[in-house]
Amino acid sequence: MKFCDKCGSYMTETAKGFSCTKCGNLIPSDIVEVQKIKQPEESPVDVVDDSKKGKEYAKANETCPQCGNSEAFHSLGLISGEHAGVRQERSMERFTCTKCGYSWTK
Repeated sequence: MKFCDKCGSYMTETAKGFSCTKCGNLIPSDIVEVQKIKQPEESPVDVVDDSKKGKEYAKANETCPQCGNSEAFHSLGLISGEHAGVRQERSMERFTCTKCGYSWTK
């Protein structure tokens, strides 16, 4: 995106260069404007060890909808919230397949 040096209007790119739609100012395309953008520093990536996964969750006899495996890790969570001044809580069961790693909730 380029703006005209004379009137400040938006310039459109043409075969000859940049042309101002308001005053007709033309900047030839042989003039190249290069700006170096500073890349943000990369944040470190944390790696989770999957070998401890079986120790954290209990195994359950649930069939995986993805691969059909009959065993999955099971965890139970509690969801609470408030709507119109009434506090509501419900439980959520999460299953993760021991074979393919697919997770689903009930």
